[in-house]
Order: sequence, then structure tokens, then C-alpha cells
Amino acid sequence: MSDFVVIGGGVIGLMTTLQLADAGYSVTLLERGECGREASWAGGGIVSPLYPWRYSEPISRLSTWSEGFYPELSLRLLEETGIDPEYRQRGLLYLRVDDEANAMAWARKVGKPLERVDADFVYAKEPNIAPGVTDALWMPTLGSLRNPRLVRALYKRLGSMAKVSIHEGCEVTGFRCQGQHIEAVETASGEVSGDQVIVCGGAWAAGLLERVGVRLPVRPVKGQMILFKAPPSRVRRVVLMDGRYVIPRADGRVLAGSTLEETGFDKSLSHEARESLWESAVKIIPTLAECEVEHHWAGLRPGSPDGVPFIGSVPGVDNLHVNAGHYRNGLVLAPASTRLLVDQLLEREPIVDPRPYALSDQWQAQ
Repeated sequence: MSDFVVIGGGVIGLMTTLQLADAGYSVTLLERGECGREASWAGGGIVSPLYPWRYSEPISRLSTWSEGFYPELSLRLLEETGIDPEYRQRGLLYLRVDDEANAMAWARKVGKPLERVDADFVYAKEPNIAPGVTDALWMPTLGSLRNPRLVRALYKRLGSMAKVSIHEGCEVTGFRCQGQHIEAVETASGEVSGDQVIVCGGAWAAGLLERVGVRLPVRPVKGQMILFKAPPSRVRRVVLMDGRYVIPRADGRVLAGSTLEETGFDKSLSHEARESLWESAVKIIPTLAECEVEHHWAGLRPGSPDGVPFIGSVPGVDNLHVNAGHYRNGLVLAPASTRLLVDQLLEREPIVDPRPYALSDQWQAQ
């Protein structure tokens, strides 16, 4: 019997578990596959929404808080586990932005450095960008992480904590309820009990909540990406153009992404997507055409109606909570969204107003 049972071992579930364990509580983490191997592994690792000025205020609040937290978390995990999440704050270049006025107004409002720069500046920062760029927008504070290493570091840290129990390959099949209270979480391996239950199931969260008569409007949205085996410094920082991006890693490898596909839970790869991603990357950095495409993969984002995650208690069940529906911004919002939920669970002052994320206004009983 744990204080908390967390369902889902992606970055949201892992960070939730870490914060609860840090506060002295016992936590059992259940993961249907391997921890961190779904959307958390598949994403690009940019620590910001792609075009942050196009998002609503609730997303901006969480994003801003998370962005300030990641440098501290990365250093902590490196010290505690020896695994470097590779947080890099090299800035981001936005090419061909057609709503620059909105971008600059947003930056002034939230106090973010964002400026219009000329061609000399662009090519000084990124000499390999395609010829012909005359100007760009530059955000110097933007960072990125190597997300597979982040989840590996979180997993290793949790594995060393005495009050944390991790069960992988443990799919939840249902809930045993007494009235409006969950007595136990049912799995193929038996029942797991905890005082409070938290669903952090990503694209699978809706299916879990259906088992207690709640319809959560979260759906899987496939994203495909490719990885170039490039020499170091071929790309030095994140570059974004026409909704597609290239992201450098410390060893020189370059990610290019991503597609948006409504295909249910199908994670199959397509030649068309690979070619489209390759063409987008080469339009940004032509010399990537010389580099081998080392990997091609897909992940399932937990899509929600407006991209705002559902964070808080589940109406009608007195000890069930959810943190899901982050769409393209799971990694971006993870520190803040997990902190917000833990604040509520532990009756602390929340870091932001929790009302925009509550289920009470958007859930629908079956």
C-alpha cells in the first residue's frame, strides 16, 4: 500500500513520482511498456512551444515556469545519476515568420528577449543555413534537452529512491471501486493499492479514465522524425522554418521534425513522411544532404482540444487525479504541470492558478 500510485512512466509520470518522493511519500509507478519509451523518447526536446506567441495563456504560464526550472533539474540529475540530459541554451532562429508583429507583442508582454536580426547575424550564428536568408527572429534564451537521456536519468534516480517502486510491463486493466473511491488498481499481474491514484498515461489516458466512466477528450496524434548523423557543428542551435525544425545534439547529430498525423494508435513509418522531413531539413541546412539518415521513428502525442493539458482531480472519483493532454508540449510543460498537480495533492500554494486545467469544465460522464 503506497501513498500514491502513478500510472504511466513517461516524463510526466516520472517527474510526478520524483516530486512526491522528494516530499517523503511512497510511490508505486506502473508502466505498460518501458518507462520513457513513448512520446517522451520520440520528441525533439525543445524547451519551448515551437511558436510560443501562438499559444493560449494557460500554456504560456506553464511553459515559462518550466523553462526556468530545466537548467537546475539537468544539473541535479547529472550529479545524482551521472547521466547528462544535455541541456543546451544556444537560442533559436525563426526563419520566414509571417506573424512577426504578434511575436514581438507577445515577447514584450511576457518579458522575453526576441529581436529581428539581419543576414550577417544569421550566418554568423549558423553558417550552414541555406543561402538567401535576409532576416530572422532570434530568441537567445531558448534551450533544448536530449530527451532520451532526460528520461534515462529520471528513471535511474527513481530506481535509487527507497520509497519508489517501479513496475514495467505492467498494463492497467481496470479499477476496483467502492462507491466513489478506488480501492485498488487492477493489472495483469494483480492488484496495486494506494491512497491516491494519478493517471499520467499520455495518449492512453482517455482509455484509462473510460474505465471509471469518464470521457477525457485526449487522442493520439502521430509524429514522425528523422536523425542525421552529422559532424559536430554542422548545426549549432535550433532553427525553425515553416513549422519544421532542426535540433543539434552535442555529438553533432541533428534531429528533424516533425509530422502531425491523425492515425489513431498506429505508429507505422512511411516513406512519404521520411522524404518530407528530409526535404524540410535540407531546405534549412543544405549540407545535411551529405549526411546519413541514421534513424526514423514515430511517437504518439496526447492531443487535447486546444492543447491545454488536463491537470487535477477527476470529478466523481474522490482519490483519482489526471495529468494528460499536453499535445506537442509534454516535455516543455512537464516540470510545471507536475509541480502544479503535486501542489494540489499536498495542499500547497499552487505555482499558477489551477482552474484553466481542471477537468470539471470539460469532462463528460458516460
